Amino acid sequence: MATRYRRSNPLALALLSLLWEREMHPYEMATTLRERHKDESVKLNWGTLYTVVESLTKHGLIEVVEAERDGRRPERTRYRLAAAGLTELNDWLRELISVPHKEYPRFEAGVSLLGILPPEEAERLLGQRADTLAEQADGLRAVMAMLREQGLPALAWIELEYRVTMIEAEQRWVRGVAESIRANTIEGADWWRDWHARGAQPGQLPPFGPTTDVQSEVD
Repeated sequence: MATRYRRSNPLALALLSLLWEREMHPYEMATTLRERHKDESVKLNWGTLYTVVESLTKHGLIEVVEAERDGRRPERTRYRLAAAGLTELNDWLRELISVPHKEYPRFEAGVSLLGILPPEEAERLLGQRADTLAEQADGLRAVMAMLREQGLPALAWIELEYRVTMIEAEQRWVRGVAESIRANTIEGADWWRDWHARGAQPGQLPPFGPTTDVQSEVD
């Protein structure tokens, strides 16, 4: 009995969607994703692509059609979507669209430990990130404008619109936090600045907020 496919790599979903359109060989899959700028939302590299193709084949989600050769070029194997692959594609898409999943972005992990850095450095780094985010948003807007000029409807690149919206929201938040650090209005600012002014030594973290003598409360 075939094991259930582990839905962990969005590249697999992208490949299933390509084969839903037509039969393709791996090189065509990669070039099509890049031409459509899907590599903005799906991590794409050659080694991973071939590994994913092998996994999809092993799980019976895609099938080999035939191997073809063009002159002296290496033989290329074309694939098509299997019946099980069509079911997996639809079920996976429904799950992704309807059910929020907890993700663990690297930035969130860094933000959770922001107090370890001195306030002035944290402000500078957040400002640097906000500037980079602005550049990324501008770049994506340029890509969206180009795709629109080519006559493609927004539905063809809706993920780029989503990405720009998320970048803009993050940029606003980052600049807001940086400003609150600069103005010393972020909650805990005095504690943060005082600790770093006294050397911020590991193992010497002062209480963050009011302390409670648990034993005295019990008595």
